[in-house]
Amino acid sequence: MPYYIYRVAQLGQIRQLEKLNQFEVFTEASNEAKRLRQESDPAQGKIQVMFGENELQAEEALYNVRAVQPVYGDEW
Repeated sequence: MPYYIYRVAQLGQIRQLEKLNQFEVFTEASNEAKRLRQESDPAQGKIQVMFGENELQAEEALYNVRAVQPVYGDEW
């Protein structure tokens, strides 16, 4: 399954996704994402690598916001 690199910009409550590249090997995707993070302006959005069977699955994963997990007992 491919690894996709996206620029994710937060516009209020809406996430704007821009696909930058696609790789079959994680190390190549990771190295490219690190290079892009060094060269890009953080104000334009963050660079993320997302794994998925296809582009749609990767984008859906980026749109889903994970709920903050409660902290109990010794975990905090």
